Amino acid sequence: MSGIDWQAVGLSLRLAAIVDVILLVVGVPIAWWLAFRRRPWTFLVESVVALPLVLPPTVLGFYVLVAMGPRSPLGRVWEAMAGGPLAFTFEALVIASVVYSLPFVVQPVASAFRQIDPALGEASSTLGASPWRTFVRITLPLAREGIMAGAVLGFAHTLGEFGVVLMVGGNLPGVTRTVSIAIYDQVQALQVEAANRTALLMLLFSLAALAVVYGPLRRASHVTPQA
Repeated sequence: MSGIDWQAVGLSLRLAAIVDVILLVVGVPIAWWLAFRRRPWTFLVESVVALPLVLPPTVLGFYVLVAMGPRSPLGRVWEAMAGGPLAFTFEALVIASVVYSLPFVVQPVASAFRQIDPALGEASSTLGASPWRTFVRITLPLAREGIMAGAVLGFAHTLGEFGVVLMVGGNLPGVTRTVSIAIYDQVQALQVEAANRTALLMLLFSLAALAVVYGPLRRASHVTPQA
């Protein structure tokens, strides 16, 4: 399809893949803790995790950018290690995207964990299984649909980010220009046909992602127990 900025598409896919792996590594333990380790102050952790859902992307992007600035602890450590500033780099996009997309992974996974009967874990512990073995052999398989939904939603949400990545990464071709920013540039340049093709590509991908999420859930809801 001519007119599509394939460099931006490739960068967005690479960003989404890296961020999705990090989100699963970080988000699944957080979701497990929120589901099974209830404390009086747990709602505060849930509120912080869910904050990107209600916070304007430009506001979130601004504070992430400040946290990465050369005067911030993170910015100084990064500059000492990498020899350059963290802001307006691909690595900055990864960090900002993890923060921005975290609730899209944590919430469906935590919901799946909460639907698991606690008696199953207690029975596994009674039979001598370690907490880690119970988590791997019982909890994760039973929550696989929620984990799959979180993975797909996290990937798709990262792929379509605009405000946060623009604030943190700017618009550097081959470095921080994602597909959503490429569409914005095409519209600004009155390249309507090119923007339409790129937007259509994103639309088709989004529909496919939602089909992957809702298809198994729909089939599971129609499964009836055998007599």
